[in-house]
Amino acid sequence: MSDYIWKKDSTAEVDERVMRFLAGQDVVLDRELLTFDIRASQAHARGLARIDVLTPDQADAMVKSLDRLQEAFASGRFVLDERFEDGHSAIESWLIEELGEIGGRIHAGRSRNDQVAVALRLYMKDRLDHLAGLCALVAGTCLARAEAEAGLPLPGHTHLQQAMPSSLGLWWAGHAEAFIDNLALAREIGQWLDASPLGTASGFGVNLPLDRDGVAEELGFPRLVINPQYAQNARGKIELRALDALSAATADVRRICWDLSLFASQEFGFVKVPAAYCTGSSIMPNKHNPDAVELLRALHATIVGARAELETVLSLPSGYHRDLQDTKPPLLRAFGRGLAGLSLVPGLLEGLEWDNQRMRAAVAPELHATDRANELVGQGHPFRTAYRMAAAELDEFAGRDPEASLAARVSPGACASLQLDRLQRRLEALR
Repeated sequence: MSDYIWKKDSTAEVDERVMRFLAGQDVVLDRELLTFDIRASQAHARGLARIDVLTPDQADAMVKSLDRLQEAFASGRFVLDERFEDGHSAIESWLIEELGEIGGRIHAGRSRNDQVAVALRLYMKDRLDHLAGLCALVAGTCLARAEAEAGLPLPGHTHLQQAMPSSLGLWWAGHAEAFIDNLALAREIGQWLDASPLGTASGFGVNLPLDRDGVAEELGFPRLVINPQYAQNARGKIELRALDALSAATADVRRICWDLSLFASQEFGFVKVPAAYCTGSSIMPNKHNPDAVELLRALHATIVGARAELETVLSLPSGYHRDLQDTKPPLLRAFGRGLAGLSLVPGLLEGLEWDNQRMRAAVAPELHATDRANELVGQGHPFRTAYRMAAAELDEFAGRDPEASLAARVSPGACASLQLDRLQRRLEALR
């Protein structure tokens, strides 16, 4: 490992076993954050020039050197590995190697504490924007299919028991609205954490007149995390909120995939999962397994586990503690796995093939009982009386038509009034 940036006479003796434990996965995880750390370092250098800690030429040299680091990292010519304690050390080492003592000036007015805090916020903004885009794609796919398949009968279930005639359009529209809500949540949380902690240093500020607002604006932050202590106390808290947005989406994916697992079974036979999302069995030649659906269903567990890990780490007093290093693995793992899974969902939904005849045939006559009760209400009977009258007529519903039931369901949002235009307008407003 290269020399530690904090090394001095009093810390000259270093036990490498201890250092390997302290570093943990940091240097590997920081590969996800290095691009954001470089951007923040460039903005910091320009900010130092504005308060005459660096000359304009020195700041320009740093910015260009960091451009070269970003290019080398993106192309694979620079590898962030165990030579470095973390990504922050790698940046400073690169600058010193390229620029000599000028490179050692980059750390004026900042700590690794605010350096990682700003990189993480930039990362979360980026990931939440990606999440919002995926939620919009899923919602748009569901709306398109809801419009195309609005009137196709499908037995509706409660308690996993057949309940009332429903439609494929209503099923699709329900999942569309869920992902519109998920899109809104991702946007809301992205705005909530959109504040720059850079310039708060180790949690106490510095005796330099840093241009924190100018640096924040350059990085695309609309405001500051003003209090230096809170910049550290917010670590983990904002990660939890970011995972709230992700977990809302994966929870809805789980529900869709549960439905598909049931509907694709031979007992239901309502839908065929695209072959690209299925595998075979190592022993049973007849099997066609919807493995992608099942692992997408399990995806939510990864996010819930990451949240639990973060919650446990955060039992800390005010200020920075090294424990906070362990907020990175669950965050990066959850977003890595979560977004990879969510990116598969639009294609899965687009490729579903429904068996309309089988769905219609599954709408049993007794499912019309609630419709009959409401018809009796329309004839003047109190609902509870109508309820009992309909229950006594269950054997008389054999001639009822599911399409007629759907056409009569005119309450806003129901099968004959899906309100897809309203959902579409809300989706477009959030994109």
